[in-house]
Amino acid sequence: MNYWLMKSEPDEFSIRDLAARPQQTEGWHGIRNYQARNFMRDAMKVGDRVFFYHSSCKVPAIVGVAEIASDVYPDSSAWDPESDYFDPKSSPDSPRWLQLDIRFVKEFTKPVTLTAIKSHPGLTDMLLVQKGSRLSIQPVDEIHWQLIHQMAGESL
Repeated sequence: MNYWLMKSEPDEFSIRDLAARPQQTEGWHGIRNYQARNFMRDAMKVGDRVFFYHSSCKVPAIVGVAEIASDVYPDSSAWDPESDYFDPKSSPDSPRWLQLDIRFVKEFTKPVTLTAIKSHPGLTDMLLVQKGSRLSIQPVDEIHWQLIHQMAGESL
């Protein structure tokens, strides 16, 4: 199993929004970074676990866990001229962008804030806290996965 972190702005889509979806599942669309897309395409597998991270908010934090619930498929929002994610270079015949489904697993009762992550000596090499790392999808080492769960007071 691989571990990941996926960022979402909570005023756009929060972990509670995911929990409220039918089957607690939602298509993760709108990725417009090639490296993040390649992670989805080449490395993410059904059953992989994901930290759900609230970003661009007052207190950025890992707020819970989701899992990969589908293989990748074309992101049709790229073909919709009304979408914020429209890309005129993508088409149904030649899709440039992909998405996959994620499923809610749990919300942490104690979110793990970015400040707490940055101050933990065992997390200094976590991709999330590296200078210049702004990817909305990023891999998480197993040791970091375990430490974050400990910080959240959650069992694995």
